[in-house]
Amino acid sequence: MRENRTSVRRELIGGLTTFLAMSYILAVNPELLGSTGMSKTAVFTATILAAIAGCLLMGLVANFPVALAPGMGLNAFFTYTVVQEWHIPWQTALAGVLVAGILFILLTLSKLRDKLINLIPSALKYAVSAGIGLFIAFSGLQTSGIIVANKSNAVALGNLHSPTVLLAIFGIIVGIMLVTANVTGGIFWGMFITAAVGMIFGIIPLPTGIVSGVPSVQPIFGQAVTHLGNINSFQMIIVILTFFIIGLFDTSGTLVGVATEAGMVDKQSGEVKGVGKALFSGALATSLGAIFGTSPTTAYVESTSGVAVGARTGLSSVFVALLFAIAAFFSPVLTVITSAVTASALIIVGILMLSNVQYIDWTKFEIAVPAFFTMIMMLLTYSISEGLAVGFIFYPITMTVKGRWREVNALMWTMMVVFILYFAFVA
Repeated sequence: MRENRTSVRRELIGGLTTFLAMSYILAVNPELLGSTGMSKTAVFTATILAAIAGCLLMGLVANFPVALAPGMGLNAFFTYTVVQEWHIPWQTALAGVLVAGILFILLTLSKLRDKLINLIPSALKYAVSAGIGLFIAFSGLQTSGIIVANKSNAVALGNLHSPTVLLAIFGIIVGIMLVTANVTGGIFWGMFITAAVGMIFGIIPLPTGIVSGVPSVQPIFGQAVTHLGNINSFQMIIVILTFFIIGLFDTSGTLVGVATEAGMVDKQSGEVKGVGKALFSGALATSLGAIFGTSPTTAYVESTSGVAVGARTGLSSVFVALLFAIAAFFSPVLTVITSAVTASALIIVGILMLSNVQYIDWTKFEIAVPAFFTMIMMLLTYSISEGLAVGFIFYPITMTVKGRWREVNALMWTMMVVFILYFAFVA
């Protein structure tokens, strides 16, 4: 902590802020996976167990201020595509998640472990960080109802007369005021005040209870292992590759973004400190999560909210793990942490992360193009991994046309081919 100029208090506030910003997964994941026929109460417990395991690994093994839990997007693919559209039993789908996690582990144990992220050009790293900023800011605006879908314009302003939307706007204003005033933990206190005001005015229902028992995970625990033999079709190979590719690059993209924001990227070499251990932690967490009974576990971009209030070490991730453990007994209280409450944290962090665009040389078009597409496609596709993929495809192209192809390393060429094949056959 001394090396990173932080303290136990700052790590605790960072961990608490990250936990509050990502705690929605405790309500969303059981609802999504439950529609496949899985026990919702068991999924709730599996989600907590996966988050605890992932956060402890990231904190104690990698010493990264990044929290992990079953990822949004991946759980939707698991539910709507794999199970409901392709009619693959949820037990077999979990087995696919487990195999994807094992492949991820094998990759991180190879010599490519440290090179995977460190060979990404610095400009793209900063673009990833800024792109994630746009992504989570838009996520905050969208989930709170401030921005809504629109058939003619794609997106439009939501109902500004809605109490929930007004509460979100109030929270954003309060959060911005606190951060502008340099109040320590301003993002967290902004969420706290918003939740309190929401309950006072009846916009957020008061919790129905305080303490509850922890539901059994038995109905889904270990199903991934016992159904490995059902992986015997080309369709399941596609499922595994999709889980592997999206999980790998969602985690990688988030690690780059959070590491950049936390000052963990060497300014001269562009290397991310300790990235190999962080990737290994994410890979192992995915495998463990599949055994517990949930969709792929990934690094959460909401970790940037904890970094924004001071988190710099893995201690914040350990605190997140402890908070998830506590949440297992206090699930009714989490009902007050709504999207209107977390919107301010996501938007403020998005603003802060955009500062990284200053390190991109926009005067060089061959650099500006892949950086731009990395950022804009994360936002427009609502996917960190797909934005990263588009940027990876454009970088070798523009550098080659400019005559700088010797500066493009073998990994970047390989990734370009991989992502082209991904878009052609998987996406």
